[in-house]
Amino acid sequence: MNLDELRADCSKKQKKGLHFILASIIIWTLIFIVQIADLPILDKNFYTFCITAPLLPLAYVISKFIKVDFTNKSNPLTKLGILFSLNQMLYLLIAMWIYPTIPGKMLMVLAMIFGAHLLPFGWLYQSQSYTIMAILIPITMLVIGNVYNGSIVALVMIIFEIIFSVLLYMEINLLKDKRGESYLK
Repeated sequence: MNLDELRADCSKKQKKGLHFILASIIIWTLIFIVQIADLPILDKNFYTFCITAPLLPLAYVISKFIKVDFTNKSNPLTKLGILFSLNQMLYLLIAMWIYPTIPGKMLMVLAMIFGAHLLPFGWLYQSQSYTIMAILIPITMLVIGNVYNGSIVALVMIIFEIIFSVLLYMEINLLKDKRGESYLK
């Protein structure tokens, strides 16, 4: 297979990572609940970090429901996708520094990191939705996070993730197998 065929294979077998975006809707909803709770900001930040931890297992469970090849071991680009995801972990160090230093802005920074980490997936999945969201989320979160509190940041992230899921669903629906049938089945 050539590079474009490998990328197409990732897009099809992994349904453009839709399982991770659906899982992130749940994560951001839980973050929203924490943000509206009557808790000190440092507690909210701590619980927010804890809530992000189950993203991978949650995405795995969702992948079973929407029939995604979670590991896609036959495609060497899967390892690149994992590297793209792990790269985000290094940027979380910034959010960890913000946590006690400028606690009111930690969620904004976390949302910006999440959005920016989507950019290489635009290339991997040949997806305009990833590319657009990778630019739109950090810029929007910078503005919203400097004007509003964390609950509004989380609420806007939920809206973005829902819109993103719909856009990915539409992109996936355009992918066809060799028989001309949609990969959404």
